[in-house]
Amino acid sequence: MPIHRAPDIRESEVTDQRLYLDRRRFLALGAAGAAASMFPVGRARAAALDYAKGVVTLDDKLTPLEAVTSYNNYYEFGTDKEDPAHNAPGRLKTRPWNVAVGGECAKPATVACDDLIKPQRLEERIYRLRCVEAWSMVIPWVGVSLGEVLKRFEPTSRAKYVEFTSLADPGQMPGVRSPVLDWPYTEGLRMDEAMHPLAILAVGLYGQELPAQNGAPIRLVVPWKYGFKSIKSIVRIRFTETQPATAWNKASPREYGFYSNVNPAVDHPRWSQAKERRIGEFFRRNTLPFNGYADQVAGLYTGMDLKAQF
Repeated sequence: MPIHRAPDIRESEVTDQRLYLDRRRFLALGAAGAAASMFPVGRARAAALDYAKGVVTLDDKLTPLEAVTSYNNYYEFGTDKEDPAHNAPGRLKTRPWNVAVGGECAKPATVACDDLIKPQRLEERIYRLRCVEAWSMVIPWVGVSLGEVLKRFEPTSRAKYVEFTSLADPGQMPGVRSPVLDWPYTEGLRMDEAMHPLAILAVGLYGQELPAQNGAPIRLVVPWKYGFKSIKSIVRIRFTETQPATAWNKASPREYGFYSNVNPAVDHPRWSQAKERRIGEFFRRNTLPFNGYADQVAGLYTGMDLKAQF
Protein backbone atom coordinates (compact mmCIF):
# COMPACT_ATOMS: atom_id res chain seq x y z
CA MET A 1 0.00 0.00 0.00
CA PRO A 2 1.55 3.38 -0.92
CA ILE A 3 2.23 6.06 1.66
CA HIS A 4 -0.25 8.91 1.41
CA ARG A 5 1.43 12.21 2.12
CA ALA A 6 -0.43 15.18 3.50
CA PRO A 7 -0.91 18.17 1.18
CA ASP A 8 2.12 20.45 0.92
CA ILE A 9 2.31 22.77 3.93
CA ARG A 10 5.14 25.21 4.51
CA GLU A 11 7.12 24.31 7.64
CA SER A 12 6.74 27.90 8.80
CA GLU A 13 2.98 27.39 8.99
CA VAL A 14 3.18 24.60 11.55
CA THR A 15 6.52 24.88 13.35
CA ASP A 16 8.40 27.95 14.54
CA GLN A 17 11.81 28.54 12.98
CA ARG A 18 13.81 27.42 16.01
CA LEU A 19 12.06 24.05 16.18
CA TYR A 20 12.36 23.68 12.42
CA LEU A 21 16.14 24.18 12.57
CA ASP A 22 16.35 21.75 15.51
CA ARG A 23 14.45 19.22 13.43
CA ARG A 24 16.87 19.50 10.51
CA ARG A 25 19.89 19.20 12.82
CA PHE A 26 18.49 16.31 14.82
CA LEU A 27 17.31 14.20 11.90
CA ALA A 28 20.67 14.61 10.21
CA LEU A 29 22.47 13.11 13.21
CA GLY A 30 21.26 9.56 13.00
CA ALA A 31 19.96 9.01 9.50
CA ALA A 32 23.08 7.17 8.26
CA GLY A 33 23.47 9.62 5.44
CA ALA A 34 19.86 9.46 4.30
CA ALA A 35 17.15 12.05 4.82
CA ALA A 36 14.49 10.82 7.23
CA SER A 37 10.93 10.33 6.03
CA MET A 38 9.05 13.41 7.22
CA PHE A 39 5.43 14.49 7.22
CA PRO A 40 3.96 17.98 7.65
CA VAL A 41 2.62 18.28 11.17
CA GLY A 42 -0.58 20.29 10.68
CA ARG A 43 -3.20 17.58 10.19
CA ALA A 44 -2.37 14.01 9.29
CA ARG A 45 -4.11 12.21 6.46
CA ALA A 46 -6.49 9.27 6.83
CA ALA A 47 -4.98 6.05 8.18
CA ALA A 48 -2.41 4.51 5.88
CA LEU A 49 0.26 1.92 6.55
CA ASP A 50 3.35 0.91 4.61
CA TYR A 51 4.99 -2.05 6.32
CA ALA A 52 8.26 -1.41 4.50
CA LYS A 53 8.60 1.83 6.47
CA GLY A 54 6.15 1.16 9.29
CA VAL A 55 4.60 4.59 8.81
CA VAL A 56 1.10 5.28 10.06
CA THR A 57 -0.70 8.57 9.65
CA LEU A 58 -3.96 9.40 11.36
CA ASP A 59 -6.89 11.65 10.55
CA ASP A 60 -6.35 13.45 13.85
CA LYS A 61 -5.03 16.86 14.81
CA LEU A 62 -1.67 16.61 16.53
CA THR A 63 -1.44 17.36 20.23
CA PRO A 64 0.46 20.64 20.77
CA LEU A 65 4.11 20.23 21.66
CA GLU A 66 3.64 22.20 24.88
CA ALA A 67 1.03 19.72 26.10
CA VAL A 68 3.10 16.70 25.04
CA THR A 69 6.06 17.92 27.07
CA SER A 70 4.23 19.22 30.15
CA TYR A 71 1.56 16.59 30.90
CA ASN A 72 3.32 13.29 31.54
CA ASN A 73 3.25 10.06 33.49
CA TYR A 74 6.82 9.41 34.62
CA TYR A 75 6.71 8.33 38.26
CA GLU A 76 10.49 8.35 38.61
CA PHE A 77 10.12 12.14 38.63
CA GLY A 78 6.86 12.42 40.58
CA THR A 79 3.29 11.20 40.50
CA ASP A 80 1.58 14.43 39.40
CA LYS A 81 1.31 15.00 35.66
CA GLU A 82 3.28 18.25 35.91
CA ASP A 83 6.11 16.78 38.05
CA PRO A 84 8.24 15.29 35.24
CA ALA A 85 8.46 18.60 33.36
CA HIS A 86 9.57 20.31 36.57
CA ASN A 87 11.94 17.63 37.85
CA ALA A 88 13.47 15.88 34.84
CA PRO A 89 15.07 18.62 32.68
CA GLY A 90 18.52 19.51 33.93
CA ARG A 91 18.52 16.58 36.34
CA LEU A 92 18.44 13.54 34.04
CA LYS A 93 21.85 13.01 32.44
CA THR A 94 21.32 11.39 29.04
CA ARG A 95 24.93 11.30 27.79
CA PRO A 96 26.77 9.00 27.95
CA TRP A 97 23.99 6.39 27.89
CA ASN A 98 24.43 2.67 27.37
CA VAL A 99 21.86 -0.07 26.81
CA ALA A 100 22.74 -3.63 27.83
CA VAL A 101 21.15 -6.28 25.60
CA GLY A 102 21.29 -9.92 26.66
CA GLY A 103 19.42 -13.03 27.66
CA GLU A 104 18.40 -15.58 25.06
CA CYS A 105 20.42 -14.22 22.15
CA ALA A 106 23.60 -15.14 20.28
CA LYS A 107 25.19 -11.68 20.35
CA PRO A 108 24.69 -10.02 23.73
CA ALA A 109 26.32 -6.61 24.03
CA THR A 110 26.29 -3.31 25.84
CA VAL A 111 25.81 -0.60 23.26
CA ALA A 112 25.87 3.19 23.40
CA CYS A 113 22.43 4.60 22.75
CA ASP A 114 23.55 6.40 19.59
CA ASP A 115 25.16 3.23 18.23
CA LEU A 116 22.03 1.22 19.04
CA ILE A 117 19.94 3.29 16.63
CA LYS A 118 22.61 4.50 14.17
CA PRO A 119 22.39 1.62 11.66
CA GLN A 120 18.67 2.26 11.26
CA ARG A 121 16.99 5.05 9.36
CA LEU A 122 15.25 7.56 11.58
CA GLU A 123 11.64 8.18 10.62
CA GLU A 124 8.81 10.29 11.92
CA ARG A 125 5.72 8.27 12.75
CA ILE A 126 2.48 9.87 13.86
CA TYR A 127 1.00 7.65 16.57
CA ARG A 128 -1.69 7.92 19.20
CA LEU A 129 -0.63 7.44 22.80
CA ARG A 130 -3.61 6.25 24.87
CA CYS A 131 -3.26 6.29 28.65
CA VAL A 132 -5.15 4.11 31.07
CA GLU A 133 -6.59 7.19 32.79
CA ALA A 134 -8.79 7.67 29.68
CA TRP A 135 -6.81 10.48 28.05
CA SER A 136 -4.86 10.41 24.83
CA MET A 137 -2.47 12.36 22.63
CA VAL A 138 -1.39 12.24 18.98
CA ILE A 139 2.38 12.65 18.71
CA PRO A 140 4.86 12.72 15.82
CA TRP A 141 7.55 10.42 17.21
CA VAL A 142 11.03 10.14 15.71
CA GLY A 143 12.51 6.67 16.01
CA VAL A 144 13.55 3.35 14.54
CA SER A 145 11.95 -0.05 14.22
CA LEU A 146 12.26 -2.03 17.45
CA GLY A 147 12.25 -5.31 15.54
CA GLU A 148 15.12 -4.29 13.29
CA VAL A 149 17.20 -3.32 16.32
CA LEU A 150 16.45 -6.60 18.12
CA LYS A 151 17.46 -8.70 15.09
CA ARG A 152 21.04 -7.45 15.39
CA PHE A 153 21.45 -9.41 18.64
CA GLU A 154 20.19 -12.65 17.07
CA PRO A 155 17.57 -13.85 19.55
CA THR A 156 17.49 -17.63 19.81
CA SER A 157 14.51 -19.96 19.51
CA ARG A 158 14.22 -19.82 23.31
CA ALA A 159 13.41 -16.10 23.17
CA LYS A 160 9.65 -15.88 23.62
CA TYR A 161 9.49 -12.45 25.27
CA VAL A 162 11.46 -9.21 25.51
CA GLU A 163 11.94 -7.50 28.88
CA PHE A 164 12.78 -3.80 29.13
CA THR A 165 14.21 -2.03 32.18
CA SER A 166 14.34 1.70 32.90
CA LEU A 167 16.99 3.68 34.71
CA ALA A 168 16.34 3.88 38.46
CA ASP A 169 18.77 6.39 39.95
CA PRO A 170 17.54 8.11 43.14
CA GLY A 171 20.22 10.74 42.69
CA GLN A 172 18.64 11.89 39.44
CA MET A 173 15.09 10.66 39.95
CA PRO A 174 13.42 11.81 43.17
CA GLY A 175 10.41 9.55 42.62
CA VAL A 176 12.56 6.42 42.93
CA ARG A 177 12.93 7.21 46.64
CA SER A 178 9.20 6.51 47.02
CA PRO A 179 7.86 2.92 47.21
CA VAL A 180 4.98 3.70 44.86
CA LEU A 181 6.39 1.02 42.50
CA ASP A 182 8.93 -1.79 42.74
CA TRP A 183 11.90 -0.06 41.08
CA PRO A 184 13.39 -0.28 38.54
CA TYR A 185 10.45 0.09 36.19
CA THR A 186 10.15 -2.97 33.96
CA GLU A 187 7.96 -3.81 30.98
CA GLY A 188 7.68 -6.63 28.49
CA LEU A 189 6.35 -7.72 25.14
CA ARG A 190 5.83 -11.06 23.49
CA MET A 191 8.37 -11.59 20.71
CA ASP A 192 5.83 -11.25 17.92
CA GLU A 193 4.62 -7.97 19.42
CA ALA A 194 8.17 -6.67 19.71
CA MET A 195 8.91 -7.58 16.09
CA HIS A 196 5.75 -5.92 14.76
CA PRO A 197 6.50 -2.98 12.40
CA LEU A 198 4.43 -0.56 14.49
CA ALA A 199 6.63 -0.93 17.60
CA ILE A 200 9.47 1.57 17.68
CA LEU A 201 12.32 2.80 19.82
CA ALA A 202 11.77 6.55 19.94
CA VAL A 203 14.59 9.06 20.34
CA GLY A 204 12.66 12.21 19.53
CA LEU A 205 9.33 13.91 18.99
CA TYR A 206 8.25 16.85 16.89
CA GLY A 207 11.64 16.70 15.18
CA GLN A 208 13.53 17.38 18.41
CA GLU A 209 15.62 15.16 20.62
CA LEU A 210 13.43 13.39 23.14
CA PRO A 211 12.89 15.66 26.17
CA ALA A 212 13.89 14.30 29.57
CA GLN A 213 10.29 14.26 30.82
CA ASN A 214 9.23 12.16 27.81
CA GLY A 215 11.75 9.38 28.42
CA ALA A 216 15.08 10.56 27.04
CA PRO A 217 17.28 9.43 25.53
CA ILE A 218 15.46 6.31 24.28
CA ARG A 219 12.04 4.86 24.99
CA LEU A 220 9.61 2.31 23.65
CA VAL A 221 6.43 3.29 21.79
CA VAL A 222 3.80 0.57 21.29
CA PRO A 223 0.82 2.50 19.88
CA TRP A 224 -1.88 -0.17 20.24
CA LYS A 225 -1.29 -0.58 23.99
CA TYR A 226 -1.88 1.69 26.95
CA GLY A 227 0.85 4.25 27.49
CA PHE A 228 2.44 2.63 30.54
CA LYS A 229 3.68 -0.19 28.27
CA SER A 230 5.85 2.34 26.40
CA ILE A 231 8.69 2.27 28.91
CA LYS A 232 10.98 5.31 29.20
CA SER A 233 14.75 5.83 29.59
CA ILE A 234 15.68 2.24 28.73
CA VAL A 235 18.97 0.87 30.08
CA ARG A 236 18.47 -2.87 29.56
CA ILE A 237 16.78 -5.16 27.03
CA ARG A 238 16.65 -8.89 27.77
CA PHE A 239 15.29 -11.80 25.72
CA THR A 240 13.50 -14.30 27.97
CA GLU A 241 11.85 -17.69 27.65
CA THR A 242 9.19 -16.89 30.24
CA GLN A 243 6.84 -13.93 30.57
CA PRO A 244 8.64 -11.15 32.43
CA ALA A 245 7.21 -9.43 35.47
CA THR A 246 6.18 -5.84 34.71
CA ALA A 247 6.01 -2.86 37.04
CA TRP A 248 2.31 -2.06 37.03
CA ASN A 249 1.24 -5.69 36.81
CA LYS A 250 3.27 -6.41 39.95
CA ALA A 251 1.80 -3.37 41.70
CA SER A 252 -1.83 -4.20 40.88
CA PRO A 253 -2.48 -7.27 38.69
CA ARG A 254 -6.23 -6.76 38.93
CA GLU A 255 -5.92 -3.37 37.26
CA TYR A 256 -2.98 -3.76 34.88
CA GLY A 257 -2.60 -6.88 32.79
CA PHE A 258 0.52 -7.99 30.97
CA TYR A 259 -0.89 -7.35 27.50
CA SER A 260 -2.60 -4.02 28.23
CA ASN A 261 -4.06 -3.71 24.75
CA VAL A 262 -6.42 -0.76 24.38
CA ASN A 263 -9.85 -2.40 24.71
CA PRO A 264 -12.99 -0.30 25.30
CA ALA A 265 -14.81 -3.48 26.38
CA VAL A 266 -12.51 -4.01 29.38
CA ASP A 267 -12.93 -1.36 32.05
CA HIS A 268 -10.34 -0.43 34.60
CA PRO A 269 -11.79 -1.48 37.98
CA ARG A 270 -12.11 2.19 38.96
CA TRP A 271 -13.30 3.78 35.71
CA SER A 272 -14.61 3.07 32.23
CA GLN A 273 -12.26 2.80 29.24
CA ALA A 274 -15.07 3.13 26.69
CA LYS A 275 -14.47 6.88 26.20
CA GLU A 276 -11.34 8.98 26.11
CA ARG A 277 -10.50 12.66 26.15
CA ARG A 278 -7.90 13.90 23.71
CA ILE A 279 -5.65 16.39 25.47
CA GLY A 280 -6.62 19.87 24.27
CA GLU A 281 -10.23 18.87 23.52
CA PHE A 282 -13.29 19.31 25.71
CA PHE A 283 -15.53 16.49 24.51
CA ARG A 284 -14.81 12.79 24.93
CA ARG A 285 -14.68 10.39 22.00
CA ASN A 286 -15.20 6.65 21.68
CA THR A 287 -12.15 4.55 22.47
CA LEU A 288 -11.09 2.45 19.48
CA PRO A 289 -10.09 -1.21 19.89
CA PHE A 290 -6.30 -1.51 19.80
CA ASN A 291 -6.25 2.29 19.82
CA GLY A 292 -7.32 2.34 16.17
CA TYR A 293 -4.70 -0.15 14.94
CA ALA A 294 -6.91 -3.24 14.90
CA ASP A 295 -6.41 -3.84 11.17
CA GLN A 296 -2.67 -4.09 11.74
CA VAL A 297 -2.36 -5.93 15.08
CA ALA A 298 -5.55 -7.86 15.91
CA GLY A 299 -4.13 -10.95 14.22
CA LEU A 300 -1.47 -11.19 16.92
CA TYR A 301 -4.19 -12.17 19.39
CA THR A 302 -6.26 -14.64 17.39
CA GLY A 303 -7.79 -17.23 19.71
CA MET A 304 -7.10 -15.26 22.88
CA ASP A 305 -9.80 -14.16 25.31
CA LEU A 306 -8.96 -10.47 25.42
CA LYS A 307 -11.17 -9.90 28.45
CA ALA A 308 -9.33 -12.50 30.49
CA GLN A 309 -5.88 -11.84 28.99
CA PHE A 310 -6.08 -8.09 29.25
